[in-house]
Amino acid sequence: MGKLSDIIKETIAEVRPGIIATASKDGRPNISAKGSLRVLDDDHLVFADISSPRTIANLKENPNVSVLVVHPKSMKGCRIWGKGEVLSSGELFDQISKEFADRNMKVNHVVKITVEEAQASF
Repeated sequence: MGKLSDIIKETIAEVRPGIIATASKDGRPNISAKGSLRVLDDDHLVFADISSPRTIANLKENPNVSVLVVHPKSMKGCRIWGKGEVLSSGELFDQISKEFADRNMKVNHVVKITVEEAQASF
């Protein structure tokens, strides 16, 4: 069984945006809303970098990432911790880039998050 429960996967699919938290190697935090956040499989999330230079810079220095998804009506959701990998080529990058190209948006990077811990608050 993967780290992401069915309820967490459903929440991520329903709620936009997800909030991504990163920090530079010296600990300077950054948060960024990601409407493109989605579940890749039971142990991975993915999002597109359309315009997130600080998020990408932080992940290149420090791969630790935290994700918060909160349903606006119930204020319940999930928190996820893991490691982010910045991709600028490959099958996953090409697939997501094509999806956004169809909407006239350029993807600079794709971030694949390997989930280490996931916690639901329902």
